[in-house]
Amino acid sequence: MTKLRLAIVGAGPAGIYAADILLKSERKFDVSIDLFEQLPAPYGLVRYGVAPDHPRIKGIITALRDVLDRGDIRIFGNVHFGTDITLDDLKKHYNAVIFSTGAVRDADLDIPGIDLDGSYGAADFVSWFDGHPDVPRTWPLEAESVAVIGNGNVALDVSRILAKHAEDLLTTEIPANVYEGLKKSPVTDVHVFGRRGPAQVKFTPLELRELGELRDVDMIVYDEDFDYDEASKTAVASNKQVMVIDRVLQKWRERETGQASRRLHLHFFAKPLEVVGDENGRVQAFRYERTRPDGQGGVEGTGEIREVPIQAIYRAVGYFGSPIDGVPFDDKHGVIPNHEGKVLSGDDNDLLHGVYATGWIKRGPVGLIGHTKSDAMETVSHVINDQASWWSPEDPSEESIPALLTERGVRFTDLDGWHNLDQHEMALGEPEGRVRVKVVARGEMVNVSRGEDEPLTDSDINGPAPKHASATPADASPKSDNGQAPRHAAPQTGAGAGDSAFEGGSEPAKPTASQPVSLSDLD
Repeated sequence: MTKLRLAIVGAGPAGIYAADILLKSERKFDVSIDLFEQLPAPYGLVRYGVAPDHPRIKGIITALRDVLDRGDIRIFGNVHFGTDITLDDLKKHYNAVIFSTGAVRDADLDIPGIDLDGSYGAADFVSWFDGHPDVPRTWPLEAESVAVIGNGNVALDVSRILAKHAEDLLTTEIPANVYEGLKKSPVTDVHVFGRRGPAQVKFTPLELRELGELRDVDMIVYDEDFDYDEASKTAVASNKQVMVIDRVLQKWRERETGQASRRLHLHFFAKPLEVVGDENGRVQAFRYERTRPDGQGGVEGTGEIREVPIQAIYRAVGYFGSPIDGVPFDDKHGVIPNHEGKVLSGDDNDLLHGVYATGWIKRGPVGLIGHTKSDAMETVSHVINDQASWWSPEDPSEESIPALLTERGVRFTDLDGWHNLDQHEMALGEPEGRVRVKVVARGEMVNVSRGEDEPLTDSDINGPAPKHASATPADASPKSDNGQAPRHAAPQTGAGAGDSAFEGGSEPAKPTASQPVSLSDLD
């Protein structure tokens, strides 16, 4: 019987579900699947994109672990695609490849001053507080007043972690360096800005309620934002989720405030105009235009300009995919160009036989875990039906890949290694009554996984040097900021990460749903 040797690049939910669906599908051939991940640990954004105080979402890991623990999928961690292994290598050893590398960079927000010192992307910050090995170990938390732009769940995660007292995170898997950084934060006010009104926000009721449960944090909402038009009233009356959100916000309007040491402000009807800088090129204020309902569920400008003094600002306006070496990439939309998961080559949109995509790198950073599964089913069905156009590898033996990586000096990790790391992290947390304490240094993760004791590098100990990250489509790579102090750059995880449940949304009709964020996309 014919055997399909399949490589999947990215060990987040998208990649793991694709492997699982293929193995369970009706087919007339055997299957052998190798999963490649550039981090020493699997699960993508479920491990590195969910706030540490959200353990219920991390329950997704249980389902993913059950798939891997069956033993019919090999995983090669700590393998960088494009350097440790290339597309040409895959063609020599596999019949096809599915890319499930996700979308891990911050989408761009094109307003003046967004690149000032003190302006950050939410994805960068999330990677830091989740202990990603490829970000600096410290984060600049000197601001007393902070702005967060966006009205999705990621914006709420960022604002909650900024406002929450560090000691209230000690029961979670928060890394030690993150706790120490947050403990020293002088923040007193966190301002969250959204372009539209309370009835149009994208966050979910559960995430919103959590803000009101923060210890010693006052929730501040403004009466002027609740003069609903008919479209908003209809949304509240007809949509259960909107109704619950409105109920929570209305209760906050009635709360007495003024006793807490920190405040979290929710500003609606605020269209971003500019991040204002001081004479030293640092963030000084956030300038926005007050909007109002347009009577049709949207908003229009009022011409009223307002300014809020701040010292730091975070844009939480969406994720954006990253180019993959040797694979076509749509710079405008941040996805691999494809038709139903079949990758298209060049400007002529010819099919690139043997190359497929799934998850956020296929459709853009939208949708919940259910969308990830249906998305993977579509891609896998094409892999099965395209048998006639599979690659013909020179050496499809399963022994060839570990031999190749070993020859190149790659300290790859496997499933047993992940079990070692998983158990080690849980053991670290046990004395303190925590589920785990996450190991942050890549070298230490690899040592624990492989049972080795190689010396750690400066990068392992301190993390990489901070970089500036801009997700503008014209230049996907991190770049400096005209001589200003560089900002942190979001790590390239190489995992189909975000394909979990972070930003709500419906399944898009086509991949172009992931285009860079404009002001009209800000809710």
